[in-house]
Amino acid sequence: MQIFGELERLLSEVLYPYRLPLTAGMVLIIAAAGVWAWRAGWLTQLLATARRRPAPFTLVALAVLGILVPLGNYLVAPLWTRSAVMEVSPLDAAYADERARQSRAAMAAPETPSGISPTPATTSSEARVISRGEWKGADEFHFARGRVLVIEVAPGQYVLRVEDFSVRNGPDLYIMLSPAADGYQDGAVKLGRLKATDGAFNYEIPPGTNLETFKSAVIWCEQFAVLFGTAAFTKT
Repeated sequence: MQIFGELERLLSEVLYPYRLPLTAGMVLIIAAAGVWAWRAGWLTQLLATARRRPAPFTLVALAVLGILVPLGNYLVAPLWTRSAVMEVSPLDAAYADERARQSRAAMAAPETPSGISPTPATTSSEARVISRGEWKGADEFHFARGRVLVIEVAPGQYVLRVEDFSVRNGPDLYIMLSPAADGYQDGAVKLGRLKATDGAFNYEIPPGTNLETFKSAVIWCEQFAVLFGTAAFTKT
């Protein structure tokens, strides 16, 4: 499968920036080849063969389609497939939980004499952002936009959240924590499959993860070892 990754990198990094002139050139080449094949009589011979032996010709055509269609659907179709997920931020959830707790405490508190303010309820430790970053695509083709936050939801418990997020889709994509600030590196920690190409959603960071070791979040195609996006962390 590594060869597909190399081919994808060639197409996206080397050829994609020149897609318009390359497409025009390819159309002209195909048209010229078609005219040449017609003048040489190849198309006439091919059609005559198909009429004389329709069964073998049909079997060959079906076999080719049976290989190319599933392969194209797996490799190419995801690049243009979009999806969206919107999850509540741990920051909003913590705020809502705290307000609800304070409301319950106020209702349960004994009444106070007129003119005396009740003692405010003690607030629990709130979720807080400890680092953040901005998503950047790996190249012109593999775009990535939005923010990433590392949120401490409780002492020693962390969540990675992406917001206003959009990324080029692809097969077998994961969100990972990387030791490198500029992309994937061995030792990266897998947080989970990419939930959607657009939106805002959360990933629990495994307990015991030493966040000092990791410098970025990445969108990584595990099947073909291709980087789609990187967000370097900056401490808040």
